[in-house]
Amino acid sequence: MEKDARPSWDNPMQFVLACVSYAVGLGNVWRFPYLCQMHGGGGFLIPYLIMLFLEGVPLFYLELAIGQKMRLGSIGAWTAISPYLGGVGLASVVTSLYLCLYYNIINAWSFWYLFHSFQSVLPWAECPVNSNRTGPIEECERATPTQYFFYRETLDISSSIEGNGGVHTGQALCLMLAWVITYLFIVRGVKSTGKVVYFTATFPYLVLFIYLIRGVTLHGAMNGVKYMFTPKMEQLADPTTWINAATQIFFSLGLGFGSLIAFASYNQYNNNFEHQAIVVSLINSGTSIFASIVTFAIYGFKATINYENCLERTRILLLNTFNLAEDTITMDTVFEWTEKLNATYPQQFAEIANKLETCDLESELDTAVEGTGLAFIVYSEAIKYMPVSQLWSVLYFVMLLLLGMGSMLGNVTAIITPLRDFKICVLPAGLVCLFCLLLGLGFTTPSGNYWFTMFNDYGATFSLLFIVLIEVIAVSYIYGIRRFEKDIEDMLGHRPNWYWKIMWGFTSPILLIGLFIIYIAKYIQGGTPTYQAWNKELVMVTEYPVFGQVFIGLLLVSSVSCVPLTALYVFCRKRKRGNHHKWERSVNTVST
Repeated sequence: MEKDARPSWDNPMQFVLACVSYAVGLGNVWRFPYLCQMHGGGGFLIPYLIMLFLEGVPLFYLELAIGQKMRLGSIGAWTAISPYLGGVGLASVVTSLYLCLYYNIINAWSFWYLFHSFQSVLPWAECPVNSNRTGPIEECERATPTQYFFYRETLDISSSIEGNGGVHTGQALCLMLAWVITYLFIVRGVKSTGKVVYFTATFPYLVLFIYLIRGVTLHGAMNGVKYMFTPKMEQLADPTTWINAATQIFFSLGLGFGSLIAFASYNQYNNNFEHQAIVVSLINSGTSIFASIVTFAIYGFKATINYENCLERTRILLLNTFNLAEDTITMDTVFEWTEKLNATYPQQFAEIANKLETCDLESELDTAVEGTGLAFIVYSEAIKYMPVSQLWSVLYFVMLLLLGMGSMLGNVTAIITPLRDFKICVLPAGLVCLFCLLLGLGFTTPSGNYWFTMFNDYGATFSLLFIVLIEVIAVSYIYGIRRFEKDIEDMLGHRPNWYWKIMWGFTSPILLIGLFIIYIAKYIQGGTPTYQAWNKELVMVTEYPVFGQVFIGLLLVSSVSCVPLTALYVFCRKRKRGNHHKWERSVNTVST
């Protein structure tokens, strides 16, 4: 294909917004705050920012440079560098396909919650009445209304991955809607995507800002914010903190999927991607920190409500047990009266000891939740306590939808760009969306959430580490840094400085090799893979059955195997062609 014939972004701003919309996703809202909570609050920012400059920005720069230079999708770009590396691009496409299969189900859940937000009372605010109209449904009463709505109403989840059942009609319709919108966003390639990203990349910031203002004014919000910015420096001595910081940077920027290469391939040849790589990386990390302040304000509000409810239950228990006047014990004097009554009436106090709860604000704040549990249970729990909760619910789930849809633009573009490059099929966007929709319906069955967890845990992590490791080694040591420097000079008018070359040639490969080895070691030491199963009123850790473990193995191997298999295919094909030429020459010699 001629370089001039390739469609391109209308202006550099569209490309930047597309990268921001893709990179800033759900992980910034529900993964980063969890890691801060797990690894010492503000102290986690130290390894996070160090890893940003040691691996995040350099690898982001590298992928943009490859895409802009080759002006092809991932498969074509790596094949142009070396036919033996075509499998790197193919592995990226397979990994993006896995991500597309399950990622849009999150958008379907967001649609489901959004549609249910237009009610006088939010459906997850209280338990529904049982069939006899005598009280709440028992399963909901044993759990919480928010858990019940997510696991039973939204997912209609089975008790294990082996449970059977039909498609959840409501979820299937929401998934179809998510895929129709995704298709409309990408149907005309960068011409339609370039317009959409003005909204998907900017509106979530407006919602986050509104939530920030509302969040910090909530009762107890500052307890959460203070918790976030109080560093526990001893966590820096834990290697897991550094590993999680490196992994979060890696996945948050969307490296290895082929999306950045695809986006950059639509740039003008002399576009200043170096400046854009730095800007987008900093925006992405800044968003994670900004979203964490909002999240910890919500955490503080919810933790304070739970803490005060615990104190109130304890107060009432003490008043009723010891026949005290209503105003004898206040919320501020619960602990004082507990000690006093225990010392004065030890025998009577011992009878209620097993009913007394341990009320501790710090332990409430220490309760770490990530992923769907944070997005659809913890946030929903907090929203129901807010005044005009329907408004805040609509805003929140619209924001989740835009974050999810923005990431989907990049995920699907990573697949359809190589299809368009090689003219493999007609209407690739429509066929890819339809294919993913049909397979994605499996996630709307009662056991679908367990398959979602399997894809989320094993569909991308291992393969992306492998893909990006091969990418940086291929550029530095196969294609050659000197040659890569000249390509960059040809595009930008200057060569990359010493920082970029040290990162590509030494620091980033070492870090990636370390992460790759640690991941394999953890997988082996972890024993049989497990998942969290919902059993009526509680979450139970359960081992995957044999078929689940086999499928996990296939997920881990399928994309990674594209690299050696493609190289082997190219080698055999060249060898066969070489033997054929030798045979032709020998025939010609004999004929002569």
